[in-house]
Amino acid sequence: MKRIIAKSTLRKFWENHSDSEQYLKTWYDTALNSNWKTPNDIKSTYAHASILKNGRVVFNIKGNAFRLIVRFNFDKQWAFIRFIGTHAEYDKIDANNI
Repeated sequence: MKRIIAKSTLRKFWENHSDSEQYLKTWYDTALNSNWKTPNDIKSTYAHASILKNGRVVFNIKGNAFRLIVRFNFDKQWAFIRFIGTHAEYDKIDANNI
């Protein structure tokens, strides 16, 4: 990805959930250095990622303790962080529309 918007969202989260920090940093570095063109490309890197509609993908972070929703624009190689939260917080949202 050429651009991930916004790392500050991840940073704020790991400041409150320190056990997520290394996992989120690893995801960020992997995504930034990837050349994903399709959701299937993401699945080849993250087999347990869930592909949703509208370019959204749900990543399981730290063995599914946390959920990360990212909306991708594959043509522009942009990734927009839409949500990061605990599994319980994730269960309270509509992942397709957040």
